[in-house]
Amino acid sequence: MPSIFIARRRRQTFLTDLEAGPALGYVRRQKVIHKLVQLRVMRANLKAEADQKAIFQEIRNFLAGRMLGATRDRALLEEVMKCLFTKKQLLLKQVKLRHESDEIALAKAYRDHFKPIPGIFDDHEQILLDPAAIRFIDAKLSAIDLFASDRDPVGDLYETFVGASIRGSEGQFFTPQNAGRWLVDAVDPSSGELIIDPACGAGGFLVWAAQNVPKALKLYGIEKDSYLASLARARTAILGESAKIFCANSLSFESESRGLKPKDLLEAFDVVLANPPFGKNIQSISETMQLGFALGHKWKHHKAEGYMKTPEPASKVPPQVLFVERILSLLKKGGRAGVVLPESLLSSRSYGHVVQYIRSQSAVRAVVGMPEALFKSSGKGGTHTKTCLLVIEKGKKQSHFFMAEAKWCGHDSRGRPIPKDDLPLIADDYIAFLKGRAGKLGYKAPAEALHENILSPRYHEPTAARVTHHLTKTHELVSVGELLKEGVLAITTGNEVGKLAYGTGPIPFVRTSDISGWEIKIDPKHCVSEELYESLRQAQDVRRNDVLMVRDGTYLIGSCAIVSEYDERIVYQSHIYKIRCVKPEVLSPYLLLATLSSEPVQKQIKAKTFTQDIIDSLGNRVTELVLPLPKNPEARKAIEKLVKKVVADRVEARELARQAKMLVVDSQFEGNITPLQRLESPHSQAQQSVHRQYGSPRARSSAR
Repeated sequence: MPSIFIARRRRQTFLTDLEAGPALGYVRRQKVIHKLVQLRVMRANLKAEADQKAIFQEIRNFLAGRMLGATRDRALLEEVMKCLFTKKQLLLKQVKLRHESDEIALAKAYRDHFKPIPGIFDDHEQILLDPAAIRFIDAKLSAIDLFASDRDPVGDLYETFVGASIRGSEGQFFTPQNAGRWLVDAVDPSSGELIIDPACGAGGFLVWAAQNVPKALKLYGIEKDSYLASLARARTAILGESAKIFCANSLSFESESRGLKPKDLLEAFDVVLANPPFGKNIQSISETMQLGFALGHKWKHHKAEGYMKTPEPASKVPPQVLFVERILSLLKKGGRAGVVLPESLLSSRSYGHVVQYIRSQSAVRAVVGMPEALFKSSGKGGTHTKTCLLVIEKGKKQSHFFMAEAKWCGHDSRGRPIPKDDLPLIADDYIAFLKGRAGKLGYKAPAEALHENILSPRYHEPTAARVTHHLTKTHELVSVGELLKEGVLAITTGNEVGKLAYGTGPIPFVRTSDISGWEIKIDPKHCVSEELYESLRQAQDVRRNDVLMVRDGTYLIGSCAIVSEYDERIVYQSHIYKIRCVKPEVLSPYLLLATLSSEPVQKQIKAKTFTQDIIDSLGNRVTELVLPLPKNPEARKAIEKLVKKVVADRVEARELARQAKMLVVDSQFEGNITPLQRLESPHSQAQQSVHRQYGSPRARSSAR
């Protein structure tokens, strides 16, 4: 698995070895020197790539302020591409531009040597730029090595001028180069192999594959957007690669291009690389054509047989589901695929049949979870959809497979570059996995772990299991599911009331953001009417000592609060679990609150949280949480007492703060009660109740 970027992770090792001197031995030292040279070349290439993008940005800025009648970035991109191809032709033919200082002569040379390329430029096209613009571009392009096989000038142009915004509305986004190259390295294309990208866009995967094995691959691409198809042709052509790019729909095989014969494509390719479009609301093909796909049908789950296909068509099948089947149909037996897919497709119960289909047709070789920032190109551009990199091999048996979860991807959630990128280390780990060695971020998972058809790496991440393993002697490890079956716990979720209900009354509507630090906030952002509360009171049945835990969201999942006697008149939303200790003599709510908030359980919650479309959710996997409960009864009592005191202090502080906010606007309050007296002689019924249950702060302080 050759890699352009993994050497970055080895730099310190190389330098340390080099400093060891003769002790290394001659052969080892020569290998270290060779790798250092490779590292320096790679760093030079990275710098050259950054410089190239900076040059293209200068060109864009210059043209945007000058060009009349064509200010859109797409139009500017086309003109610069014409100059780019012409510049390379001038260099190939060794045309001497003797009058470079003469704008008119230079522009004439460019226009004379510009030749329309079929599939890229139409026969009637000409360079539309004025002489001054051509001269500026020529000077800038002279600083770029247009013959370097490891550069991607058209790709950098596309990213600079158009970027990810061109297809966001269609669920298609610019594939980040580090993720794309990781997949290319993982499938490891070799000389003479046939490679296809059935959703090639501007041809990124084809270029990266060609750079891995220059002039030794047979490249094919399918793209339904004619403009992007022409960009893909240009992107490969400028590198001297001959790629067949069809303007067509990969799912229906409807085509504007001649020579596209579906029967010639099916089961014909050694490698498929793809970042297919994803999104619920994208209609990719007609229902009639959809029925030609196994995954276009409804599937029903049976305990014994798993998922079974039915004759009925499924409604609103997302394009990424059908692309999974298309990708597998393009591969020959033993062929490999590297695909970018939404994590929800590999983890959600509603897509369990898709994972089962993948497993029935191929062996999963690797799954790498990516951070949500991967497809963010700017603050507003791109998408926060969490994705995974999937590597499969068709027609092979499954044994073990590689998994890893990347926390960093080289840029932040606003698309700004950062120095942290886990993919190089994960690439090293994958190489180690293939050689039977352990890695740092990656880990080996057995095939039997996929019995639930969940391919999310964070779900299988072994750290969550390890954090409870060392407690087996001192703690009882019991799952939430077991406690539900035994009647110790009961779990329900709340209701959504709609924005029109906000502000209609005094009843707090508790949302996920209102749960923090074991308590419900003093001032929920929204309140609802008494009538709405009464309509939901019996169904929600909120009681003192119920535990509320966030089920859905982003950063708050797993946050808990306990219901005090002042919180019983609330309505809580559907993104929150209400967990009741039905048998408090077996498991008290205070011990449950501490256990749910403990590190071992929080790590499990993080591992079992999946992205559902645009929101993260723990879902029904809450039943899989293993709770470490102390076996020692005295330890349990001590923890319960401690949690009860913490809750009492916080509830009292909250209620006193609420009271103070009311007193400050109370015209009858004369302020003749000192804080100490006020605590010892409660002013409100709510405060008296607190003191009856827990005692006053002064009394508790004396007890301590």
